[in-house]
Amino acid sequence: MRLSIASILAILSVPTLLACGGGGALSPGAGDDPGTGTSTLGVDAEVTARPIATNARAAEDFVTEFQVRVTKNGNQVTSGTVTVTSAVGEVALTYNDGNNRWSGTQASYSEVYELSVVAGADTVDAVRVDGPALHTFSAPLPGATLDSLVANEIRWDRGEAADVATIDTDRIDQLTIADTGTFSLPAGSLKDNSQNAEQDRIRLERTQRVTPAGAVAGSVMRVSVRNEIEVLVQPTGL
Repeated sequence: MRLSIASILAILSVPTLLACGGGGALSPGAGDDPGTGTSTLGVDAEVTARPIATNARAAEDFVTEFQVRVTKNGNQVTSGTVTVTSAVGEVALTYNDGNNRWSGTQASYSEVYELSVVAGADTVDAVRVDGPALHTFSAPLPGATLDSLVANEIRWDRGEAADVATIDTDRIDQLTIADTGTFSLPAGSLKDNSQNAEQDRIRLERTQRVTPAGAVAGSVMRVSVRNEIEVLVQPTGL
């Protein structure tokens, strides 16, 4: 099948537009903005990018999930509109009775996200978080064989340090660490077996957060990006 020159140019222009983000308020480096609002709604917003490939390196190797809890006077807000906007576009979230959250997803990771909530006369508007840049593991590499009886050095490449970083394995759960680019994973942190090799997964999540100016006290919006690798844990022989 032959494509016209116009069609080829149109196809090639799509990733270029997504990558540059138009250079506006939703482009990486735009900075945070606490937004505005009526100060009558409580908001707990989670924007989490999860990898769809081991040690993912490109924005399109992630899927971003949105989970937003909205309350008024301690009660769940189940009607209105909750939207999250990025350089890729706007996502209108749907209320989920199962977890009392407004939920949605978007392909790729855009780094900068803006939240707006409208519930009748109550609003939280234009809360923007310039999230962490992508990070990748430089050690160990995917598939490496590790010894669970000794400390293992974990290294990752990233841009600026995030507000919060956590690391976890199949044996430890979200240990908070400094986002320095290196961490010594203590002995005993990996799933092991005395006779056989075991597979484990090392996950690192980095988070930026903003306190919305137009919401009630205790409200927060977080943007997190997670990456992970699978490793082999050698038998302990014990």
